[in-house]
Amino acid sequence: MYKRNMNRLNLIALFTIFTLWVSAQSLPYPKVVIDGQQFYSYEVKPGEGIYCISRTFELPIDQILKYNPSAKEGLINGQKLNIPIPPSKETLTLDQNTVFYHNVERGETVYSLASMYNTTAEAIYKLNPSARNGIAAGSVLEIPQRRVISEVKEENYRYHTISPKETLYSVSRTYSLTPENIIAANPGLSAHTFQIGKTIRIPFFESNKRVSSYPGPVVIEEQRHKVQRGETLYSISRQYGVTVEELEKQNPGISVTELSTNSTLIIPVKKFDSDLARQDALNESQADVLLSRRKDFERIDVLQVGLLMPFLEDNSGQKIRIQEYYEGFLLAVEELKKQGINLELYVFDIGTANNTKKLESLLTTMEMQNLDLVVGGVSDKQIKILSDFSKSKNIKYVIPFSSKNTEVLNNGNIFQVNTPQVKLYTKASEVFVEEFNKANVIFLNSNEDDKKDSLMVVMKKDLNSRNIPYKSIVISQSLNKDLIPLLDETKDNVLIPSSGDIGVLGEVLGSLNELKKDSLGYNINLFGYPEWQTYEYNYLRDYHSHGTYIYTSFYVNRNASETAAFTDNFRKWYKKDLQRTYPQYAILGYDTGLYFLTGLNKYGRNFESKLNSMHVNTVQFAFNFERANNWSGFINTGLYLVNYDTDSRIIKSNKSR
Repeated sequence: MYKRNMNRLNLIALFTIFTLWVSAQSLPYPKVVIDGQQFYSYEVKPGEGIYCISRTFELPIDQILKYNPSAKEGLINGQKLNIPIPPSKETLTLDQNTVFYHNVERGETVYSLASMYNTTAEAIYKLNPSARNGIAAGSVLEIPQRRVISEVKEENYRYHTISPKETLYSVSRTYSLTPENIIAANPGLSAHTFQIGKTIRIPFFESNKRVSSYPGPVVIEEQRHKVQRGETLYSISRQYGVTVEELEKQNPGISVTELSTNSTLIIPVKKFDSDLARQDALNESQADVLLSRRKDFERIDVLQVGLLMPFLEDNSGQKIRIQEYYEGFLLAVEELKKQGINLELYVFDIGTANNTKKLESLLTTMEMQNLDLVVGGVSDKQIKILSDFSKSKNIKYVIPFSSKNTEVLNNGNIFQVNTPQVKLYTKASEVFVEEFNKANVIFLNSNEDDKKDSLMVVMKKDLNSRNIPYKSIVISQSLNKDLIPLLDETKDNVLIPSSGDIGVLGEVLGSLNELKKDSLGYNINLFGYPEWQTYEYNYLRDYHSHGTYIYTSFYVNRNASETAAFTDNFRKWYKKDLQRTYPQYAILGYDTGLYFLTGLNKYGRNFESKLNSMHVNTVQFAFNFERANNWSGFINTGLYLVNYDTDSRIIKSNKSR
């Protein structure tokens, strides 16, 4: 990692005063309250599109789509939309040198925001006390501005919330930067993501100086004014559109309280300059092109990939899993070589989780300097070192195992394969609402305390936002008796336990089996959790009996042809069977290798924008990578909906997009 002494930078950035006019607050539309949040109830007019509506309410398009998923398919005349109402203040004004606003996205938490913005959860709670009770998508938080200048050049950023009418060019002028500087600091920035209320990073350079708002294409000309009887500095300033302070500056020694009749004042008149305006328009246009410009893809003759794992880890179970991951990765490499891809794979042992000296020494070697892709790291310490390395060398880095590490939030080169739990809940809830919005939904509450960010909580919020009714019942010894009055003979009845625990699952299945014996004629389905696939050995027949659904980012259908092909190939190469783990690490290694090496070969080092449009036949994992913010890396949000149907089939549907 490159280091630089920044002590000599005495930077006190005078940020612009940011004013967000929430004009929608006064718009004449009926209001509704859904799950404690206020919305406008808006009826789509003939020919009106989502962009037009976003301008009317001065809201980002994605915020409108969050609460109106059907709008993604297009709008029709008379369609009802729920438009989120921003904070109750008519005008939100802040000095962005002190705090800035963050519009909360689905799947975000206070702790993830603290990591994203280099602050602490407590600092966010101090500015937003109600956030201790949870944060909702669409709400707005004040975030303390980062004020410490680091000695590490790559980490010297502040944050800016985009206001109405701002452009890439105007923001760059405000901070005495070029549009290219802003783009470089925000690799995810595009015409789609440069939206009102979105946050971007502002880099600090040695050339930074105190700046004020970009004044626009104006020039100052001096005019003479003869003072008439009864005139004051204030009345003269209003006449010419200048301030009293500007008049005083141009006329030193002038009396504020008494002006001499017939005396002459110098007036600094601001005039619009057409030449400057034309140049400004050209600069705006050129900056807009940068937001829409696609990266050039350069093919690589020989792919150079590093696989860095703690192969000698003390934990025997961990050691076996890492070994299998490596073996699966090698099978992907072998398959790609058969397709004619030239590839050099460098495999290194990086030592134990807590002793990183071996890893640090390895990163100084010649082989590591020219890699196109790095895969590996298990512990947070290892991931941090590899993240810094990938940032300094501009090398793409895949984190294969960890779902909790937050390096991805501030490193645009990272791809995190395992989805954080909160984001998984968010995606699963979206899929559920789309699939079962006509069903009779019944939540089964266990005796365990529900966490405020649990799947059930997220699902209830989403159902409320769509005005979809649901029912709740406590799991007890009399579950069947209590459940029957809640069932609907005219609809599919979908039951959702509040916990994926095997004990809760067994209790629910036992009750449903008894209910089915009574042949009451209700159509009942279970909806549950990724861990239920680990209980197939015990409950597979019951899953099929009740048409069970589970959501998961990974699933191996043991009856599928691709699973059989991989298993046979693994036995052929390694003379052993796969370990029974969830996920199966050999297949994870295979899927990861096949996916990223295909992308690297097809599109070169800048493959990230093409990954999700690329077709790769993975066996276990659903891959769909999305940036968490305008400067972050990519988090996998891929999701399967797995149905154990009543015909004893297992149907795995990819719901990633």
